[in-house]
Amino acid sequence: MPRQPRNPVLDRLDALVGEWTLEAVVNGEVVGTGRARFEWTEDGAFLVQHAEGDPPLPGTPPQFIENSPLPLVTMMGLDDTSERFSMLYADARDVVRVYQMTLADGAWEVWRDAPGFFQRFRGTFEDGGRFIRGRWEASPDGTDWRTDFDQNYRRIG
Repeated sequence: MPRQPRNPVLDRLDALVGEWTLEAVVNGEVVGTGRARFEWTEDGAFLVQHAEGDPPLPGTPPQFIENSPLPLVTMMGLDDTSERFSMLYADARDVVRVYQMTLADGAWEVWRDAPGFFQRFRGTFEDGGRFIRGRWEASPDGTDWRTDFDQNYRRIG
């Protein structure tokens, strides 16, 4: 059976495809670095991210090293009725989660509405799409938010 043409909304994810360096920043200090690779799978039906960490930087707080999620993998797919993406997430701590996601108009948003531990990420594309400046936030109730850490991506090559 011939495959139907890919939903054009998936093309939004092309902004992520490729190799990136990443950094985690807490209180203005880089506390972790690594690399991420985004690539299409299943004939372009899903976008997969694989991220790995570099060795800890001198002065990295022990709690950040102990709680590092890297390596991690995500798989992003589209709900064609809402034009919203879902992102399946799994990391080195055996954390597995399902997030909702949008990517449009130069903004990448990821969120999870889970009672007791709401999370959200907002990244903005800069430098012609070669840099993503992002921030993860957490909330116990979905109302009062605190910054967890900043997460930035820089395209390689």
